Amino acid sequence: MNEQAVGIDVSKKKLDICVAIGNKFKSKVFANSPGGHEALNTWLQQRDIPVDTPVVLEATGPYSEAVAIFLADLGWSISVVNPSRISGYAQSELSRNKTDKADARLIACFAQRARLESWSPPSLAVRELRALVDRLQALIDMRQQELNRLEALSQTSTSSVEKMMKEHVDWLNDQIKKIQSDIDDHIDGSPELKNDADLMQSIPGIGRRASSQMLAYIGDVRRFKNAKALAAFIGVTPRQRQSGSSINKRSAMSRTGHVAARKSLYMPGLVAKHHSPVVVAMAVRLQTRGLSPKAIFGASMRKLVHLIYGVIKSGIPFNAEIAMNRLDLQEGI
Repeated sequence: MNEQAVGIDVSKKKLDICVAIGNKFKSKVFANSPGGHEALNTWLQQRDIPVDTPVVLEATGPYSEAVAIFLADLGWSISVVNPSRISGYAQSELSRNKTDKADARLIACFAQRARLESWSPPSLAVRELRALVDRLQALIDMRQQELNRLEALSQTSTSSVEKMMKEHVDWLNDQIKKIQSDIDDHIDGSPELKNDADLMQSIPGIGRRASSQMLAYIGDVRRFKNAKALAAFIGVTPRQRQSGSSINKRSAMSRTGHVAARKSLYMPGLVAKHHSPVVVAMAVRLQTRGLSPKAIFGASMRKLVHLIYGVIKSGIPFNAEIAMNRLDLQEGI
């Protein structure tokens, strides 16, 4: 148990801070901006809070990452935890209040009692890649929205709006090609990214799009102690639901993890399920055990995660013969 801890409840515009020292608490609010981050650091230092004091915040995407990177760069001991852990802790404490101040205090109490893992900020190369990947996805989403509108418009009379929408789709196509080229150039220009991307793409089902997404969202997979830890972080581990003699449901994907990384594995999972000898062999084995197609697909995604971890951790490109020999040793779903 930690005597001192700092909890940060993050929102778009502000940071609610709670410093817990034993059973005493001190709260403060700062702007979620570079100036606010500076003020937060100064405020903690003025209260003689040691830099090795656990500072915990929930993983809330770009809103939490900016302050986490700032504090980590200054040497603070940062832990970025899955919001589900905080939610589970709140339920165990029978927490009734739901305010930003109360949430910060809850996170601080959680930080005092929980087993925490230190968080390391992504490298500058990974941060830039993530910005490019997010921009690419935003453009792809916009293009799909316009195509949907065009399809709906085609059911009515032709108008000048249709011409404008087609021009917009053409512009989006050009921008998508440009951003994809920028992503490829960025990866090629970074030895750390290039090596890992090549290793990932040696796995059947993993192309340049999926490898760039995984690198952007996960960073260096070597920071995970094993493949199971990486699969749990992404949220593709199975969740069993059994209790007594009345509840015995099929296992399902936990989905408690990094949503964007999990989505990036959807198409590779489909491809691998039909074209990767290792994944096909696993799927056949699971089918004979009576698993549903949905469960088999989830297992295919999880197998890809294990393969990604294996090639990057070993530094050796995918080898189907080695993977097939190890398949029987892997745990089933």
